[in-house]
Amino acid sequence: MSLLRWALVALIIAGIAALFGFTDIAQGATEIAKVLFFVFLTICVILFLAGMFVYREVAGPSP
Repeated sequence: MSLLRWALVALIIAGIAALFGFTDIAQGATEIAKVLFFVFLTICVILFLAGMFVYREVAGPSP
């Protein structure tokens, strides 16, 4: 969950920077937040799929 927390921190920094008019900093922080979120989402999906396939191997075929 640390990766998701860092994405949230970058998004908050982007919001504060945009509020004060630092548009370049806000755009950079927004891009960082997007990248971290999609990395988190990709890892989450990969682990979910791996868990499904490992469960099928361990549990065996359905009757």
